[in-house]
Amino acid sequence: MALDKISFLPFGYLIDQWRWSVFSGHTPPERYNSEWWHLRTKYQGICPPIKRTEEHFDPGAKFHIPSNKPYISYFVSQILQFQIHEKLCQAANHVGPLHTCDIYRSREAGAILQTLLKSGSSKPWTEVLQSALGTNKMDAGALMRYFDPIIKWLQQQNENETLGWPDINWVPPVPEGYVKS
Repeated sequence: MALDKISFLPFGYLIDQWRWSVFSGHTPPERYNSEWWHLRTKYQGICPPIKRTEEHFDPGAKFHIPSNKPYISYFVSQILQFQIHEKLCQAANHVGPLHTCDIYRSREAGAILQTLLKSGSSKPWTEVLQSALGTNKMDAGALMRYFDPIIKWLQQQNENETLGWPDINWVPPVPEGYVKS
């Protein structure tokens, strides 16, 4: 589940980062592909598998780019999923790790879920969140608590290893294999 949920977050974030940069004019057409790979490297730590130039349009491989569909809602949903799950587990009086919670047959959890679902799209999501969870803010803390066992395991497995990028101010180089046309 972590491979699915956690690995999606950087990609879900960078899609609209790229779109917003294009729409604002910050990224001109002659840099569309290089900016795409810059963000992929910056957020995901990956580079193109073969040489890419501005003659290519790799962002177009993602349906949401050529169809002009926002993607940020997918990113937000990944965070809210765990925030809502945690609230439902609290209502069900769950004791123990969040990933072991089962809200089956909990009327209290069901009431919260009903509050979340009954509005449909008639209200802004922040209002619905406020009425159901008592907050209108997104919080990734529940996601971190859900995956706490694997986070601890990975920390133990990677003890004395250098992880991530060299420093916070690091700017990724032009991805290997990228040829500016």
